[in-house]
Amino acid sequence: MNLNEYQNYREVKSHTTAGFPYNTYLCSIPKDFPQVPLHWHAELELIVIKKGRGIVSVDLEKRSVTSGDIILIRPGQLHSIEQDQGYFMEYENIIMKPDLLISGENDLCAIRFIYPFINGEIPSDTYLTPAVSYYKDVSECIRQIDLLCDTKTEGYQLAVKGLLFQFFFLLISNRQKKETASVSRTKSLEKMKTILKYVEEHYDEHITIDDMAALTYYSKSHFMKFFKQHMGTGFIDYLNDYRLTMAERLLKSSDSPVLEIAAQSGFDNLSYFNRIFKRKYGISPGKWRTQ
Repeated sequence: MNLNEYQNYREVKSHTTAGFPYNTYLCSIPKDFPQVPLHWHAELELIVIKKGRGIVSVDLEKRSVTSGDIILIRPGQLHSIEQDQGYFMEYENIIMKPDLLISGENDLCAIRFIYPFINGEIPSDTYLTPAVSYYKDVSECIRQIDLLCDTKTEGYQLAVKGLLFQFFFLLISNRQKKETASVSRTKSLEKMKTILKYVEEHYDEHITIDDMAALTYYSKSHFMKFFKQHMGTGFIDYLNDYRLTMAERLLKSSDSPVLEIAAQSGFDNLSYFNRIFKRKYGISPGKWRTQ
């Protein structure tokens, strides 16, 4: 994975092709990476759990997930994936652009269903598990699409689009009446996006609690309480962990000296960097690189 995939605010990597914007990725936690930090992107995403169990967070609400579960991520939703107490998890990431299902600006299906669904105006289940009445049908849609994408028979794109329309028909026709997100919750999510974007863009610079309080128009104490309430950890711990993730990737991908990598990752004190790197990864940065 490249560094862009670890940007915690908005992924900028292009997951899809212009001709047919539907891609799949097979991933494993912790084999491929220990976690996918909180982020968002403009594509629609499905996370299909193949084996094991883990934890998926959508708009700051965490759920334990297990083999067979399907998690729906709408464009713009904050989400993360992490390991669950030592368990491993294999999952399929399906990334698609909504344009794939839209024929034009006067498309009736797009106007009445696709756009409102993508924007959250038409509610649906986020976690599709065997407990959901229509789970078997949506799961079969995904299975058939996977088979088509594996074989790529001439014209398979037609069948994929047809099955995607069926998939969203099942979600929309079985939609649950959900309460609209409160104004305060919506504001909280936007505040979190602002914070995460700032960290993504400035993690290699000097960042203080005062800076973040000013950014969010909170007092220092209110900012710290707000961040911990929504992230489950203190801001400085989060910032250091983000910087360590970036440093670990640089150690693998570049030949720069450890001192330079520390500075590029936002650490201006080498001994402090060495200490917290070893605390997280178990060995020093130099040894990590050689291994």
